[in-house]
Amino acid sequence: MRRSKENNPGSIAAPNDGLRMGGAKMVKDMEQNQRRALSSINQNIIGASLHHSGVVNKRELPGKDEFCNKKSALEQRSDTRSLAVERVSNQHHFLEDTKNQSELAVKPGGLDDFEIVDVEQCGEGNDVTLPMFVKHTEAVLDETDEMDIEMEDMENSIIDIDCSDSKDPLAVVEYVDEIYAYYKKTEVSSCVSPNYMDRQFDINEKMRAILIDWLIEVHYKFDLMEETLFLTINLIDRFLERCTVIRKKLQLVGMTAMLLACKYEEVSVPIVEDFVLISDKAYTRKDVLDMEKLMVNTLQFHMSVPTPYVFMRRFLKAAQSEKKLEFLSFFLIELSMVEYEMLKFQPSLLAAAAIYTAQCSLFRFKNWTKTSEWHTKYTEDQLLECSKLMVTYHQKAGSGKLKGVHRKYSSYKFGYAAKTEPALFLLDP
Repeated sequence: MRRSKENNPGSIAAPNDGLRMGGAKMVKDMEQNQRRALSSINQNIIGASLHHSGVVNKRELPGKDEFCNKKSALEQRSDTRSLAVERVSNQHHFLEDTKNQSELAVKPGGLDDFEIVDVEQCGEGNDVTLPMFVKHTEAVLDETDEMDIEMEDMENSIIDIDCSDSKDPLAVVEYVDEIYAYYKKTEVSSCVSPNYMDRQFDINEKMRAILIDWLIEVHYKFDLMEETLFLTINLIDRFLERCTVIRKKLQLVGMTAMLLACKYEEVSVPIVEDFVLISDKAYTRKDVLDMEKLMVNTLQFHMSVPTPYVFMRRFLKAAQSEKKLEFLSFFLIELSMVEYEMLKFQPSLLAAAAIYTAQCSLFRFKNWTKTSEWHTKYTEDQLLECSKLMVTYHQKAGSGKLKGVHRKYSSYKFGYAAKTEPALFLLDP
């Protein structure tokens, strides 16, 4: 009768297809099975042989004589990277068995000679090649580390501009970000084609510039709110985009647009006779009311649109501006409102570029903080084209034919903002 080989470790031969390796627990169990007392072994078992399921092939790792019970790098990762590890583990079904990143080598001389080698100890100089899934795991974790660091740096550099207004109900800090996200989404509806003057047969962009420059002075004389001026200009452009107007009626269009804007924005609205007088009685009361009907019907009573003004207020807050920066920013954007070529820029971009250009003029160097970039959604490079045009308008504001804006901002009320030196270094290539 054949005796069982279970109590004879020396008779266990290495298989022909290479060394076999199991988990550390399995090897430990095998070792315990070998060391059982002779009395516990049934001598009547015929043809019994040692066999364990789950044993996989593994090549020998030479030069290791002791256990290396080190924790792997994966177990020391922070909780913020656990999602990346979980994603990799789903792609490799056996990743859970290798979280310790250890490799076992069972030598053919017997089960007493085996070793656990930490993956981190297997450097590039060794002959052992790391499994592909381990390399992939490390790459994903490294990428996650970099993203965490970048996000942490950005969060640390962005200032909470609404914390001081948390107790002000008018600041609506609970949903102010949603309001400006809506403005940003719908500002396209307030924009007009930058070449709509091509469809006008009797007026041109120079006449438009004269009209707006005059309306800025009228707005200043009536002491109206800033919102009224920006809405007036928007109503004019949207109306002229849809209707052709003869030059004799262009001033009437401007007056009526300001009347409509006053009704929408102002608490105390100027009466129709005031506009008739300011036009030197070039038009009658009936002319103004008829044009008012035509305009509101042409625009389908769509009066509530995001103008550059609403973005200016938010972006100035993000820039932590003082009065000097505020005056200069409005001076630059009103200069831009006069120019027809600035219609190609969206209101939010005009507002951001005006503030950026004003900061460069005051500080004499390029200045665009992470907080401003976060709230405006514009980088410094995206503002440069518009900013350079504003610098040219600032440079010639006092010497051009249209000086309404320059006179307005040369007064004490607006901090003599027009006398600030333009940021000519922005024009350098």
